[in-house]
Amino acid sequence: MYDPSANDKKQMWLQIAKFKPKEALKGDIQLIVTFFMKRPKSHYRTGKYSHILKDKVPEYHSFVPDLDNLVKMCCDTFSGKNKMIYDDSQICRIQAEKVYDEKPRTEIIIEEIS
Repeated sequence: MYDPSANDKKQMWLQIAKFKPKEALKGDIQLIVTFFMKRPKSHYRTGKYSHILKDKVPEYHSFVPDLDNLVKMCCDTFSGKNKMIYDDSQICRIQAEKVYDEKPRTEIIIEEIS
């Protein structure tokens, strides 16, 4: 079956593979994910002040891509045999958000719940 996000998953795996434990985690898992999205130009002032944000710009990114789809892509990327966790059904708790930042990136914390 065709997976339209296969290349994105591969690129993500290349970034996180260096943090892979020797064996996939098999307990209950908590996932904390923050997606830092690049701000659009419209959030900034113009002219010589173009590096300064306008007043009252949003903190959260409430546009596509959807947060649930981003989280699903992460779960699919690091679950499975020889990956971070054995199966994404182990994930019992998720905290996720999309916020704006100057440096776009994704920060992920995967931890076993004791």
